[in-house]
Amino acid sequence: MPIVTLENLTIGFRGPPLLDNVSCRIEAGQRIGLLGRNGAGKTTLMRILSGQEESDSGNLVLQQGTHISLLQQDVPQDLTGSIDEIVQTGLPELDPNQDERLKWQQQNEVHQIVSRMELDGSARFETLSSGMKRRVLLARAIVSKPGLLLLDEPTNHLDIAAIGWLETFLSKWPAAFMFVTHDRMFLRRMATRILEIDRGRLFDWSCDYETFLVRKEQALAAEEKQNALFDKRLAEEEVWIRQGIKARRTRNEGRVRALKKLREERSQRRDTIKTSNLKIQEGQKSGTLVIDAKELSVAYDGKSIFENFSTKIMRGDKIGIIGPNGAGKTTLLKTLLGEIKPDSGTVKLGTNLDIAYFDQLREQLDPNATVEFAVSDGYEHIQIGGQKKHIYGYLQDFLFAPERARTQIKFLSGGERNRVLLAKLFTKTANLIVLDEPTNDLDTETLEMLEERLVQYGGTILVVSHDREFLNNVVTSSIVFDNGNVKEYDGGYDDWLRQSKNKPAAQPENNVAAKGRGKAKPSKPPENAASAEQSSDTRKLKYKEKLELEKLPELIETQEAEIAKIHETMADPSFYQKPGEEIAALQEELNQLETALAEYYARWEELEALAS
Repeated sequence: MPIVTLENLTIGFRGPPLLDNVSCRIEAGQRIGLLGRNGAGKTTLMRILSGQEESDSGNLVLQQGTHISLLQQDVPQDLTGSIDEIVQTGLPELDPNQDERLKWQQQNEVHQIVSRMELDGSARFETLSSGMKRRVLLARAIVSKPGLLLLDEPTNHLDIAAIGWLETFLSKWPAAFMFVTHDRMFLRRMATRILEIDRGRLFDWSCDYETFLVRKEQALAAEEKQNALFDKRLAEEEVWIRQGIKARRTRNEGRVRALKKLREERSQRRDTIKTSNLKIQEGQKSGTLVIDAKELSVAYDGKSIFENFSTKIMRGDKIGIIGPNGAGKTTLLKTLLGEIKPDSGTVKLGTNLDIAYFDQLREQLDPNATVEFAVSDGYEHIQIGGQKKHIYGYLQDFLFAPERARTQIKFLSGGERNRVLLAKLFTKTANLIVLDEPTNDLDTETLEMLEERLVQYGGTILVVSHDREFLNNVVTSSIVFDNGNVKEYDGGYDDWLRQSKNKPAAQPENNVAAKGRGKAKPSKPPENAASAEQSSDTRKLKYKEKLELEKLPELIETQEAEIAKIHETMADPSFYQKPGEEIAALQEELNQLETALAEYYARWEELEALAS
């Protein structure tokens, strides 16, 4: 017997209904992933199930004794009190005159849940991190032992360790739960049934996420083929009606009625929602060396954030920064960009850097501004790819229709706000993109498009993210806050897990193992090193080598400037109207300069290794 039944439920605000005559049954113990595009109605459905919203029509039937609890997407800003007090509000309010035994029973249930969730009941809620606040709100949601637990973006603001804890907790949860999430790895691990809201309808796929992806692709292909056949038939009938009806025979009158029915059916069709057409504007190439950081140390209020961290970031690197909330990821990011001065160590930024910073844009969004003003700063046209484009046309690429583009930011959903941020970010040319948690609230289709564009991007990327699949798909190396140390690993999240588990115990803590950016220094010199061929760990720089090392940065900078000039010349379309010999000569000169630059860098790294 189902614990929840939806019967012919309909709800709408402005525009087409979010839910249009939908029906569904939820059984005890099911783990349901609720999918749909931003604004499709996922949160609305959860609010209806939890009793916080009423449908326009239809019925919601609960099995007798079934209680439903909702963990909402946003953390309330005005919520204060101890953890015990917050969790207590998840239980029915007792009359002061009720039996003392019932009061004691409630207090005992609160203490049990707080202990189970590994929380300190006496701690103040308002002093906690975002991740810990989410854990307290989850405790409040489950303290009443609901038959159906609703989770709206439960992984938002959680670090990777907290997400792992949540997965373990939910895997042992005995009752049914339904969740909305943008975290595809969480979805794969948790969901045994998929419900999807698509254009007002609720589809029950009754499978896990991987099977859903295959079936969904097949269904979309079949729908596209069916719509094409329908549109072809409608077009043929429109041609016939324009030619005129030769005789008022019954057969022709029936054909007219059939055409009218076809027109009505076509007008009621809700076409599939397009995917955001994200385009990243690449600026001129930066220098080959983007950031050179040596022995960085930063402390705050006497507490070390990181110590003696060194790295070289080269053009084209895509680097993920991973770590717990509060570990110092943003501090490291701003130190690498030169915005925070380290307590010790040096940071050298490369030449021709053009930086686009996602977090800065987030801070600049005015909730009272409209979408179009937030993106264009009030201008009707913006420059995209060297050409003018009307702001409405540009915003349609990010799925904002003109009427939605005139909406104030404060009325947008979380996913829509993130699309505004991306739209604003990509109006600028950049050869170094810095992204701080870019995936929050994005629907899967937009997230996958963003991943594809970042992989294709020829510049350099620094990204802070807790989205494990996003890191696996985008980054080529990772800087990880790991047990109080900052270390560098090849690849994404899974690669870090594999390397951190398999690393030898004697491996030094500050080795740099960045893909394509030099080798990690061995922990001790080679055993067979002879006196004539001393290792870089034992031999010191000679006087001439010291002079050479001092001159190399200037030589590299000069070489990169020459290369940049040639790139600028070759970027002019009129250049290719010159004689073939002249074009070939400049191309040969460019090849020689780039070869020499590579040799300079190799020599620089060699001498730097000897000097360290």
